[in-house]
Amino acid sequence: MTDVFDRLVGQERAVVAMRQYARNPVHAYLFSGPSGSSLHDALLTFAAALQCPSHGCGECEICRLVLDDGDPDVYVAERSGVNWRIEEIREAERVARRRPLSGGYQIVVMEDIELTTTGSSVSAPALLKSLEEPPARTIFLLSAEELPPELDTIVSRALEIRLRALSDEDVTAILTNEGASHDAARTAAEAANGNLRRARVLVRDGGLVARVQRWRSVPARLTGTTAASAVVAAEIASDLNDAIAPLEELQREELARRTSEARELGLRAGGRRDAEAQFKREQRRFRLDELRFGLSALNGVYRERLVESLEAAAEGDTRSEYRVDAALRALDVIGEATRRLATNVDETLLLHDLMFSLMAF
Repeated sequence: MTDVFDRLVGQERAVVAMRQYARNPVHAYLFSGPSGSSLHDALLTFAAALQCPSHGCGECEICRLVLDDGDPDVYVAERSGVNWRIEEIREAERVARRRPLSGGYQIVVMEDIELTTTGSSVSAPALLKSLEEPPARTIFLLSAEELPPELDTIVSRALEIRLRALSDEDVTAILTNEGASHDAARTAAEAANGNLRRARVLVRDGGLVARVQRWRSVPARLTGTTAASAVVAAEIASDLNDAIAPLEELQREELARRTSEARELGLRAGGRRDAEAQFKREQRRFRLDELRFGLSALNGVYRERLVESLEAAAEGDTRSEYRVDAALRALDVIGEATRRLATNVDETLLLHDLMFSLMAF
């Protein structure tokens, strides 16, 4: 069968459930799965199936509009910070109470709802209130990478659809189907850690291999001086700015496409400010993912050193004990830097702290 769900490579079990649910929908669905498991694509795909008279044919104008973020009855809520704020939940509820403009549903999409349980002002109760008495023609589509106990009541108000992590082979297949060469698709998939959106950006990035090598060369370049550490930190910070360029290009293309389609339909090309704000937030998340990717590559180097040192110790090398200890301490430093990414730490400060700490090992 060829339909809108064909784009969800590697999610066969979830697709079976979505095809059934699209024909007899309830008021709320919760998509769960690990980072990069196509959660965003699954939400929009299911929204298209809900709006389509044929339950997701993949060929009609309705399917195309939803998948291109152009259906006015599909509202993708956005948060302005790390956590969901109560006023953002209330805005989503206000939209949920609108009557759909077409004959379909008013669909409210909210991603990362585990972030309603964190921060100084927890917003999960506001979301729960929105789910308890929704209008008859409104459907909430929620997603979460984690389901902490604080979400149990919200989970009980929705049908859960679980997605699995995408393998490198899955991501490679998707990118190849979208026109990328196999080698470029494979490289991007390996660097994206199963995150499809990130892979779609990286496959355009000619500087990806050089950035990987820069991270892997860090231990050899840390000569024990603060000057050398500062140079390495500055170069990696510069790489972060370069890494954003392909994403910015992709966003410009998306904005141009939305504007063109609005004109073709005789609509005003509104929402530019909202789209640009959304793109800024995506760039911030991408930078964090790029840092995590780099730290993972660096982690791999020190793990290789650890294995080599342990093997040398087993063969009687008395000097390997120090190298084992140094590698373990370096891995601890990298782990702490990775944890700090969740605290809105300044990137430049984090990189300098990391390099100054690692130069001792």
